[in-house]
Amino acid sequence: MALYEHIFAARQDISSQQVETLTENFKKIITDNGGTVSKTEPWGLKNLAFRIKKNRKAHFVLMNVDAPAAAIQELERQERLDEDVIRILTIKVDELEEGPSAMMQSRGGRDGDRGRRDGDRRPPRDDRRDGDRRPREAAPATETTSDAPAAPAETAAAPASDADKPASE
Repeated sequence: MALYEHIFAARQDISSQQVETLTENFKKIITDNGGTVSKTEPWGLKNLAFRIKKNRKAHFVLMNVDAPAAAIQELERQERLDEDVIRILTIKVDELEEGPSAMMQSRGGRDGDRGRRDGDRRPPRDDRRDGDRRPREAAPATETTSDAPAAPAETAAAPASDADKPASE
């Protein structure tokens, strides 16, 4: 039998109890077709990146499945017929993760990894006023202060001003 990670998204207007019922029905389909479900993770109600069938949010559930391909095909067929399921994704993997998935790990450690919103992660301000755009120290004229390439030097063939033109003209 092959190993799969299966995720389905259910409509936003159904309750968490209905999502659990859907999950139990899908587990039963897998076990009836000779497979096993080793882990089930309800990820909860999440925002969608774009609207899917007029839904802006969806209930997500991850299932780690060890089943033959025929069981997965039957599961996906049943999910396509169910009007509460708006998206499905099944990925064949070499091995299943033992611990919590990345979605569940990010939920627990989110507060410690991010800085506060009041800006303690911003770089320190300098002593210039907001409108003052002058450089702090005047740079020598021969050095360029930006990363842009230096402008080409004027050639001797092109005079810089009228005073430099030869008098014969």
